[in-house]
Amino acid sequence: MNKEQLRNTANAMVQKGKGILAADESNPTCGKRFDDIGVDSTEMNRNMYRDLLFTTNGMEEFISGVILFDETLRQSTISDNTPFPQYLSGKGIIPGIKVDKGAKELAAHSGEKVTEGLDGLRERLSEYYKLGARFAKWRAVITIGEGIPTQACVHVNAHALGRYAALCQEADIVPIVEPEVLMDGNHSIDTCHEVSQMAFTKLFEELEKQSIYLEGIVLKPNMIVSGIECSEQAGVEEVADRTVECLKVTVPADVPGCAFLSGGQSNENATAHLNMMNAKHEGSLPWNLSFSYGRALQASALTAWSGKDENIPAAQEAFLQRAKFNGMATKGTYSEELETEMA
Repeated sequence: MNKEQLRNTANAMVQKGKGILAADESNPTCGKRFDDIGVDSTEMNRNMYRDLLFTTNGMEEFISGVILFDETLRQSTISDNTPFPQYLSGKGIIPGIKVDKGAKELAAHSGEKVTEGLDGLRERLSEYYKLGARFAKWRAVITIGEGIPTQACVHVNAHALGRYAALCQEADIVPIVEPEVLMDGNHSIDTCHEVSQMAFTKLFEELEKQSIYLEGIVLKPNMIVSGIECSEQAGVEEVADRTVECLKVTVPADVPGCAFLSGGQSNENATAHLNMMNAKHEGSLPWNLSFSYGRALQASALTAWSGKDENIPAAQEAFLQRAKFNGMATKGTYSEELETEMA
């Protein structure tokens, strides 16, 4: 384990003004997104879409790293056939790789899931490092519902995240650890806060047990929000305050930063919540607060593109705008008025 390399990479991933583009949608997930715009999810179309994002001029001002899917890690730019990891590194953007195999039903626990993918992971990480990946991502899924999550679900997912993180650091790859408490449901923000605090606490207990080097990881947490079907939706300031409060009691100061997932929030809410955290709490935080967004960075670009070459400039402009707004949010300098000014 090269601690200096891990620490430097992790710090670069969550530096102020930048965040991480999650472009690691599996082929089935990408297929659903493409269905919405009437585009066939072929390997070439997926390559063209990722090329559109990665070749956007100026994205490196606001994007520190990109999470890739296995297929994408092996693909290349359309114009000159440069492998994507090499191309991104050339722009000063760190290539990363999604390594989990998805959340599967947790045996004996109805309605709960456990993430799989540990088998053969050491060998895959070795190959991914050779292909240019310098960080990885593993997502655990925690569902709120009647009688869930159970302690068993929280424990097995935290344990798997710890095993994954240890294998990554052994391979000199920074692990993004993602314990996502889903927004799905009608639960209150209080319930989200309680469950998230339990999940994050258990995660760091496991990371300590498994001797994880905390200065060489990045946490990808959910924000503390109301359930998507809750009749009372918390405002921007309450989400920001609750999220910071939860992180302060669960996340050790050694961790370089938290790169939030958007988790189904609207583009604007994901940006506004992050901005409020940094604008209001920056001086009191031991770690940087950044973003690792998928839909919240890509949705407007995907719609603008709609599979047509002539729409590529407009799609790239839409992507760059969201990247810029979120980059500003990491400094607390974004304002919602920008949305209408740029519309």
